[in-house]
Amino acid sequence: MPDRRPPAAARRALPLQAGAMSRNFRRGPGVSGPIATAVGLVVGRGGAAAAGPLDFRIAAGEALVVTGANGAGKSTLLRTLAGLLPPVAGRIDVTGATAPDGEAARTLAEIAHYVGHRNAMKPNISVGENLAFWRRYLGGGRDCGRSIADCLDALGLPDLSHLPQGYLSAGQQRRASLARLLLVPRPVWILDEPTSALDAGSQLKFAEIVEAHVAAGGLVIAATHQPLGLSRTLTLDLAPSAHAARDVDHAAPSIDAAELAAAEGWL
Repeated sequence: MPDRRPPAAARRALPLQAGAMSRNFRRGPGVSGPIATAVGLVVGRGGAAAAGPLDFRIAAGEALVVTGANGAGKSTLLRTLAGLLPPVAGRIDVTGATAPDGEAARTLAEIAHYVGHRNAMKPNISVGENLAFWRRYLGGGRDCGRSIADCLDALGLPDLSHLPQGYLSAGQQRRASLARLLLVPRPVWILDEPTSALDAGSQLKFAEIVEAHVAAGGLVIAATHQPLGLSRTLTLDLAPSAHAARDVDHAAPSIDAAELAAAEGWL
């Protein structure tokens, strides 16, 4: 397949104030793990560009917060990193990580959790059944990671696994969805507005969970309109483009249905 990346001279250099990546994070000594590098990355839907070209690098022990106005391409970027949309141009390189099959990971999707705008939890079945599905789908057995009860307790939802997801408040539903991050260990977390519907106390609790993941050598990429409460982050600011496709959930996706057949209706 021909390389459709724009010439190097045409790539946006990402100055600090427009399409910027600012850095106030330093990894601790001895931290090793996955490194993700975007090279000339253009993201979009149906072949129409929404953002880019982008060049950035994020490594284990770092958290990248993606900011920008509505329509700047934040969600499209995250879905591309998660493997749900193909890049319009450019590439995403991954090194330093092992996929569940024991081979070297070639994509972020192989080693990542993705939590999007939607909670991806069925309202008419119990919270526990929802999370049991995600544990199976993500390749984790009963002995992999933490128990469902422990994960819910970590998000401040003790003794709720028997209730239908739809019975919970909006904030509780969001926290139940986030609990799957702890179910099956994966080094990369890709999060789209993860703290939406959360009250201040729940936001603080989630920030502590993310901090612990990063401190243990995890890698976090999150899009948000509000601070995540993390002490140290990288920031990638997506400048809006007059020619960008609208970044909305109902825009035409380019997803291989076969790849997501097992999770149809969940993402």
